[in-house]
Amino acid sequence: MMSTYKRATLDEDELLDSTVDEVYPTNMQVSVRRGHGPRCWAERTHVEKKLLVLVCVLSFSLFVCVLTLGFYYKAAHPGLCLSESNLWERNMAVMKQSLENTNTTGLSEAEKKAQLYYQSCMNEAKIEELGAQPLQELINQTGGWALTEPWDKSNFQEVLRMVSSSYRTSPFFTVFVSTDSKSSNSNIIQVDQSGLGLPSRDYYLNKTANQRYLDAYLDFLVELGVLLGGSEETSRTLMQEIVDFETALANITVPQEERRDEELIYHKIQAKDLANLAPAVNWMPFLKDVFAPVELNDTEPVVVYAKEYLTKVSDLINSTNKSLLNNYMIMKVVRKMVSILDQRFQDAEQRFFEVMYGTKKSCIPRWKLCVSDTDSALGFALGALFVKKTFTNDSKSIAEDMVIEIKQAFEDGLQYVSWMDPETKKAAKEKADAIYNMIGYPKFIMEPKELDKVFNDLEVVSDLYFQNVMQYYNFSARVTADQLRKAPNRDQWSMTPPTVNAYYNPTKNEMVFPAGILQAPFYSTTWPKSMNFGGIGVVMGHELTHAFDDQGREYDKDGNLRSWWKNSSVEAFKKQTQCMIEQYSNYIINQEHLNGKHTLGENIADNGGLKAAYKAYESWIKKNGEEALLPALSMTNRQLFFVGFAQVWCSVRTPESSHEGVITDPHSPSRFRVIGTISNSHEFSKHFNCKSGTPMNPKRKCELW
Repeated sequence: MMSTYKRATLDEDELLDSTVDEVYPTNMQVSVRRGHGPRCWAERTHVEKKLLVLVCVLSFSLFVCVLTLGFYYKAAHPGLCLSESNLWERNMAVMKQSLENTNTTGLSEAEKKAQLYYQSCMNEAKIEELGAQPLQELINQTGGWALTEPWDKSNFQEVLRMVSSSYRTSPFFTVFVSTDSKSSNSNIIQVDQSGLGLPSRDYYLNKTANQRYLDAYLDFLVELGVLLGGSEETSRTLMQEIVDFETALANITVPQEERRDEELIYHKIQAKDLANLAPAVNWMPFLKDVFAPVELNDTEPVVVYAKEYLTKVSDLINSTNKSLLNNYMIMKVVRKMVSILDQRFQDAEQRFFEVMYGTKKSCIPRWKLCVSDTDSALGFALGALFVKKTFTNDSKSIAEDMVIEIKQAFEDGLQYVSWMDPETKKAAKEKADAIYNMIGYPKFIMEPKELDKVFNDLEVVSDLYFQNVMQYYNFSARVTADQLRKAPNRDQWSMTPPTVNAYYNPTKNEMVFPAGILQAPFYSTTWPKSMNFGGIGVVMGHELTHAFDDQGREYDKDGNLRSWWKNSSVEAFKKQTQCMIEQYSNYIINQEHLNGKHTLGENIADNGGLKAAYKAYESWIKKNGEEALLPALSMTNRQLFFVGFAQVWCSVRTPESSHEGVITDPHSPSRFRVIGTISNSHEFSKHFNCKSGTPMNPKRKCELW
């Protein structure tokens, strides 16, 4: 499992705030005069009428010329600049076609399992026939809950073990296997604080701003309780207790912006020491169940990232009624299973989502939900089908060359970083040199025997969706346990090949660019280099810069968390980053200030990525000469570089979703990922002739790499 702060989320949407100045100045001004409609034809003079007719004729002629030019240019340059692009939609369509293909000749067993999994998700008739029965049976097997029966059981430890191991939920805390940050050649058990029912602690603690979300959440939980056999009265009482308990959890949960220094929150102990931190949990039986069939003893090393939280949550468990604890754990299971049940549950969730995010899930066809879920469960088997249809060796080799050029530009730029001492600079260059690039897909997915070996233990049937999901949870648990104590595998990716995203992994010191993102609007073999460098080039620079953001910089070239900078450079770094914290904290969207400290890592990566990609493009021009200009645009190629960067963030986001993003997302909203970054760019100001002191060319620019 990789921390989410390392990912450059590229499917982000944003509602553009009209109160902020536009990025590109225009000479055309349109005004609307209220109370004065247009003059009618009869009121106009003879000269005015002749002029209007002439303007209309000329406008129509110009339109025909542009249309004709566009037609011929598009024929010569397919897909270039003249059509909109929704990359994830296209990728989903390719996956759908592969999953629904009835010709299974030549497919591996793993690929066939992906098709079966998808078919079971699409079998709505069977899902409706079963209704709530699969979940009710699961709850009964776990011991039941107070929603439908009197509660007087002392089975807290057993239920905690079952919901954590078999159902892959994380009540109270989360336990997983990942690379040891201070010993990157081995995987280790890790313990951290867990998530809440709502996206962030702020929803519970800032009731003035979030009361309507809390009300919608409570109504959603009550409706789930009724659907599972409880009366309206019992369900409302029980669910209000759960929301109150989650509020208590929110109070002890540490905000993400206070957890950015990993050296401070890393604590390695032995498994037996967990009993001192959180005595409310019987840790050894718990760990043995979660990581079965691996044999564990009480000297097993464990990394804890939330010492104070664990102590507080243990106290909270001990002071809370056991029936409420059980109801909370079962509700965590129910919430996880809602999306795989019948339409009544889907509708209840949709009503909640409409309030939370302002979106209507009902508009999304079933196949899209099933493609996404298949990608989540069997993404590498589905990825093999996807890669065969979409990814060429040319794309891979061109992308590899671009990464090398971006890396060279970043390293060349290090010599101009005035705040860093020479010795640390040298070590930083060595780290950049050592970054491993993964492009397209892991090799094993194109080797049927290797792919089948990975999914050999996963059982999939064609018509029982709920059963398939539960089989996947059990399979996932076994895969996780099997990784314990082993060396991290470079072929184990955190993203599947169709994903429109990319990431940097600090413990492996590697960058990963799935095949899904190596397409328009980020990249195309038919596009000018200016737009490719501005698109996928900036993404590459972004991931590279993560190795040197406020968290990534703490890891050395071998992926180990240790102090490898001189103290003077550490202090200078913190001083430089304070500029960005203040810059982004001053941005406002929907009357909410951004949290510049929370988004610092991504803002550093955005700024460093743009700078490195631009330098790489300039280097490419020196080697290959200037590119031909695109017709009908009146823009230079250097201007097109910035357009290529900005256009990948053109998006729309509801106010509700925007609010959630400001609270939870480590990335700035899309609008400010563009404006914040290019306003710090000297090159942008130069090529777009922005006067000094204007919003897009402020006198104080934040610069780091």
